[in-house]
Amino acid sequence: MNVQDPKTLKPGEARSEGKSVQEMMDEERRDVPEALRRNTYVYNGSDDLDPKRWTSQEFHDLEMEHMWSKVWQMACRLEEIPEAGDHIVYDIGDYSFIVVRTDDETVKAYYNSCLHRGTQLRPTGSEGNTEQFRCPYHGWTWSLEGKLIDLPCDWDFPHVDKEKATLPEVNVDFWGGFVFINMDEDCESLADFLGDMPAEFASWDYENKYKAHHIGKRVDMNWKVGVEAFIESYHVIATHPQILASTGDANTQYDVDPSINFNRMITPMAVQSPHLDKIEEQEIVDAMTGRTTRMGMDVSLLEVPEGETARAVMAEVRRNTVGPNFGKDYSSFTDSEMLDAIQYWVFPNFFPWGGVGTNIVYRFRPDGNNPDSAFMEVIILSDYDTSGPRPDPADMRVLGEDEPWSSAEDQMPGLASVFEQDMANMPRVQKGMKTGRKGITLGNYQESRVRHLHHKIDEYIATK
Repeated sequence: MNVQDPKTLKPGEARSEGKSVQEMMDEERRDVPEALRRNTYVYNGSDDLDPKRWTSQEFHDLEMEHMWSKVWQMACRLEEIPEAGDHIVYDIGDYSFIVVRTDDETVKAYYNSCLHRGTQLRPTGSEGNTEQFRCPYHGWTWSLEGKLIDLPCDWDFPHVDKEKATLPEVNVDFWGGFVFINMDEDCESLADFLGDMPAEFASWDYENKYKAHHIGKRVDMNWKVGVEAFIESYHVIATHPQILASTGDANTQYDVDPSINFNRMITPMAVQSPHLDKIEEQEIVDAMTGRTTRMGMDVSLLEVPEGETARAVMAEVRRNTVGPNFGKDYSSFTDSEMLDAIQYWVFPNFFPWGGVGTNIVYRFRPDGNNPDSAFMEVIILSDYDTSGPRPDPADMRVLGEDEPWSSAEDQMPGLASVFEQDMANMPRVQKGMKTGRKGITLGNYQESRVRHLHHKIDEYIATK
């Protein structure tokens, strides 16, 4: 498309030069899903944002009280708790919950606090299998169903009605093989909260994937700084210049509607960045695969035939290699579904990627009650050959303070080094916000998802 003068357009109408995502969809040789034809952007203002939203304890406390306590949030995967008694502790800020499978059909989530004197029934971040929840302090004990089954010296507690002393529960629901919880007794259903998003994921079969890798790390940043680093491609030109030859950064499509609880960006892959001068299709493939003649490596295995595009070649390679590895037939999926970063974000902190094969999922959480620290997680979901058993889910590997993301390159090939580049920015963003003397400025289109995040937070806080 041709670049137009932004000054002649309404706010939010300007777009980068280069072929648009929808023009790429026009070139697809397979039927394009209706979801990928959706191109919905709603301008939501251009005012600066107050840095205190990221740095102040007061704003953090408002989020905890009025947003985190009332929003649906992903707690774990169902595959992590497959048997009765399997449980995992989910922590968010100062809140802590035990998510437990009570039988083959039921999952419950309890506040992780003894009804006697408040002791945590399970340690922060723990998981395992148990037949009951016994307080380590005085021995009060509850069944998996939350019923009080043992009260030592009950003669001293005539005022405690054992039938009523059940563990308080929070709402639990499921989507895509994930377990979600919500503390608000009056919350809307998860289905209503997610809106049309599940329908858009229908052909990508999240329920029948398994957790192949799970990496976590504490980072010196507000949780929103982490979220914001992964919901725009504007930063690629400065932070990830090595991928410009095979990534359509500036012509990413952003689908943002302030009235709903999710948004999306589609970053086209196996195309060059609009920031670069014209390069050959073969150079795009070489850049994407890491095999270049300049490095003396053989590129003959992935030659782009005359009249073909790097995008078509790379998509077909994935269909013919990744599909058979999983016992799957990917022949009907578009080039976009095989290649592109089709990244959804569900308010406030859940990032499931669309497409087939392997899918990235991000989650960012406040680290305790500290606005200057967050816990970042990267989950890799993978298809598998369903003629055999589902592989066991990977345990989370927590990287140490001085352990770089690049140390997990074997678990996230090609991604870990990119994350390390992001890590160099995020603590500096947090520190810089504290010393700056102006508001935070956002682009109207490329950073529209950032503004959507803050718009939704304000909606929750406004209900206080």
